[in-house]
Amino acid sequence: MIASRTLKNCIFFMMNHHFIAVVIPSYRVTEHILDVIAGIGPEVDAVYIVDDCCPDDSGDFVVAHCDDQRVKVLRHLKNQGVGAAVMTGYAAAIADGASVIVKVDGDGQMDAGLIPSFIAPILAGEADYTKGNRFFDLEQIRAMPSMRLFGNAVLSLVTKLSSGYWDIFDPTNGYTAVHADVARHLPFKKISQRYFFETDMLFRLNTLRAVVVDIPMDAVYGSETSHLKISSIMTEFLYKHVRNFIKRLFYNYYLRNMSLASIQLPLGIVMITSGASYGLLHWLASARAQIVTPAGTVMLAALPILMGVQLVLAFLAYDISSVPHYPIHKKTFFRKNNANII
Repeated sequence: MIASRTLKNCIFFMMNHHFIAVVIPSYRVTEHILDVIAGIGPEVDAVYIVDDCCPDDSGDFVVAHCDDQRVKVLRHLKNQGVGAAVMTGYAAAIADGASVIVKVDGDGQMDAGLIPSFIAPILAGEADYTKGNRFFDLEQIRAMPSMRLFGNAVLSLVTKLSSGYWDIFDPTNGYTAVHADVARHLPFKKISQRYFFETDMLFRLNTLRAVVVDIPMDAVYGSETSHLKISSIMTEFLYKHVRNFIKRLFYNYYLRNMSLASIQLPLGIVMITSGASYGLLHWLASARAQIVTPAGTVMLAALPILMGVQLVLAFLAYDISSVPHYPIHKKTFFRKNNANII
């Protein structure tokens, strides 16, 4: 108990000495947004409500019904998507001098009481970016609809490959926090503006070599209506995952650095392709001639395939071990202090 109280006191001490901001993208959430704002604790210094051209005029609704002095309403003249709304909030928070920026949805699915848990690893210098993980407690997973559970499991696996963060799960979770010194280096104009936003953020963070940490949270599903149609975004998500994977390989293994892994992957792919092609051509030729394919031919096809698989697995092992572990905002802090000293 004493240790727990000491830890909490340390966390609140750190928060009191940093400007903490919360960004809430607002689109058709007037039913829940006031309760979300009311649940935000005193550790937060500013709350940015970004009205993304909401048909319910949620920005005006907040102005009319919320008297919290921390709240600032920002407006988009046309709907740009959740990603664009978050970037608008980030820009405003950075301009106001925020140290850590938390992103919370306005639909009531996210417990604002967890904000200190998202902030603490960043202020402690253990992470640059934190995100929620609804899969941490296996007992709570039962509360998640089966289709969402399956979809998130598949997306998590694909995102590990495209983003390079092999040690995280639940990539579409929108409950996040980021250090402002990291956020200011993000390419605001290039980040996906709509439903691919959270996943694209992970890819962008990996190119910066930022440390990402999962924060356990419960899955909560109420009366809110999802505007996401899986059938309409499946092709888009697949294309963007492949694009990000190729970009990440180029940035990390050829542009910024060269290693043995830079050779293993392309060589492995070439060997698998050549072995499979050689084997297929000779199998077709044998089938047409109605003769058994010689054992030597089979071995000549199988050997490069086996070697290629080994090379690809070696690359994956290297990639998994290369997950960032040293927060980059600490480097930024040291650079700033050294510049001030000089």
